[in-house]
Amino acid sequence: MRKLGMSIAALGLAAAGLAVPATAAQAATSTAAANHCNDIWPGRNGKVYAYDSTYCNGYLGSTAGNDSDWDAAGGGFDNAGDKASSVLNAGYTGSYDIVKFYYLANYGGGYNCLDASEFFVDNLSRNTFSNGANMNNNIRSHKWVDTCDRFMH
Repeated sequence: MRKLGMSIAALGLAAAGLAVPATAAQAATSTAAANHCNDIWPGRNGKVYAYDSTYCNGYLGSTAGNDSDWDAAGGGFDNAGDKASSVLNAGYTGSYDIVKFYYLANYGGGYNCLDASEFFVDNLSRNTFSNGANMNNNIRSHKWVDTCDRFMH
């Protein structure tokens, strides 16, 4: 009987338009945000990309090469140090298709890797470097590598 009463109450709220639109709006917003990295996928072009916000929003830069200091001019991520909240690996598959991100400039501190088969990480706050530091807003350098023993998810 309790289930029936709760069902009738839920049906009444839905009919009144109180519960369903909020839930549907939240779902639509969440789905749109989660799909943005997929929406902007450039295909395999040999580059790594970084974004200021989650879900690949707020383009910071891209490069096909290594960048030893994301906060210095001359690399693909000029003045982007400590800002990335999402990253995308559009590297060519085969040798050196893994991007190794570092906590410090000049490939120092902790690290974590993004394999080409993973495509992107839409929220870096769910990942840590090998030194335990959170990756969100903490990447200072990267390089392309052939192997890695630690991968983001």
